[in-house]
This record gives sequence, structure tokens and C-alpha cells, in this order.
Amino acid sequence: MNPSISTVMLSVEGHQFAIDLADNETAAAFAAMLPLQTEMSELNRNEKYVYLDSSLPANASNPGTIEAGDVMLYGNNCLVVFYESHATSYAYTRIGKIADASDLAAVVGSGSISASFDAA
Repeated sequence: MNPSISTVMLSVEGHQFAIDLADNETAAAFAAMLPLQTEMSELNRNEKYVYLDSSLPANASNPGTIEAGDVMLYGNNCLVVFYESHATSYAYTRIGKIADASDLAAVVGSGSISASFDAA
């Protein structure tokens, strides 16, 4: 695990988004998995998700409101990138937040996406 990684780049359809990692063991464990190339599925017209091959440490809580650009862990192995803000009753562990998510919804569209995560 490389504790010096604080930013991860998400690449989708030729666009790059900087993810500022949270200061927690979940984000550190995620950073240790990089680089990661994956197919992410659509859910609820507000998120893309993928089940990871291995579990990450989790400390879930209900944030009440999800913001576009939130990068979260659902359970201990489901990576979620939210592209629309909304209220939630679900509990997540924060991995990080996309610094500028203004174009995220337009880039990810309404279907599955190919995404890559790399240390910045």
C-alpha cells in the first residue's frame, strides 16, 4: 500500500476526472489495488458500480445526501461512482470525491461504461 497516493485519476471515454481520496483505510486499500480497469454497470440513473474481486475495509454510515462525484464503497466490495446528487437511506464508506464532476453525467451516459482508475 502506498500511503502517499492522495489523488486517483478516473478515465472514461477519453475524459479524465481527478478523485481526491478520503483519509481512511478504505481509500488507502483502494489505492493499493491500482491500476484498475473495469466495466461499470448503470443503476438508478444516478450511479455506476462494479463488484471488486477483493474486499476492502469498510466503516459504513448513511451520508443522508449523495453528491455528484462521490466515490463510495457499498458493503465491502462494491465500488460506486455517483453522477447525480440525491437523498439516500443506504450506508456507504467514503473512498473519495471527484474534484470537478460538472461533466460527469454527460460523459458516463445512461449505460455501462469502461473505466480505468490510476494513481495521479
